Amino acid sequence: MPSMMLSPGPSRSSSRSGSLYALAVFSVLCLSLAAVLLLAFPAAAQERGAPQTGLRSEALSITTAAGKVHDFTVEIADTADSRARGLMFYENLAADAGMLFDYHADREVVFWMKNTLIPLDMIFIARNGRIASIAENTEPLSEALVPSNAVVRFVLEVPAGTSAALGIAPGDRVDSPTIRAAAP
Repeated sequence: MPSMMLSPGPSRSSSRSGSLYALAVFSVLCLSLAAVLLLAFPAAAQERGAPQTGLRSEALSITTAAGKVHDFTVEIADTADSRARGLMFYENLAADAGMLFDYHADREVVFWMKNTLIPLDMIFIARNGRIASIAENTEPLSEALVPSNAVVRFVLEVPAGTSAALGIAPGDRVDSPTIRAAAP
């Protein structure tokens, strides 16, 4: 009788090493693809941007109905680009600091907190410098819309809790060189 030789086939150890090799190749390909995508789309690689710089600043005061005056130093966002960027990517804001948005026209406005890392109070101000409404303690990174609920010319953003802590309310008067220049 002729004898038949059976091939033992692949051993379990060579099967495992082949699987490990395939997994290693797959992992390298995935990492390479991720690197190419991050290079092709740098915005995806950099979730957080940097705060805008180079804005002019000025003194601003708020006089409450009780006659108390609160002083701030604010950056002025008066171009479409600077208004669109606002306080995005700021990691902190001094208690007496803020940003004044000038729309150069009377209108209702809507804000959101996308890419804004800190909670804010949004103070909506009419052309004559009177506070029309306040949105307190807005939620960081939220895309929920925050409307002015009134026709305004300016919006002042200050650290969350400022309005309540200082007793700032609708009807109070806001004064700064930018607001005085727009007064009727």
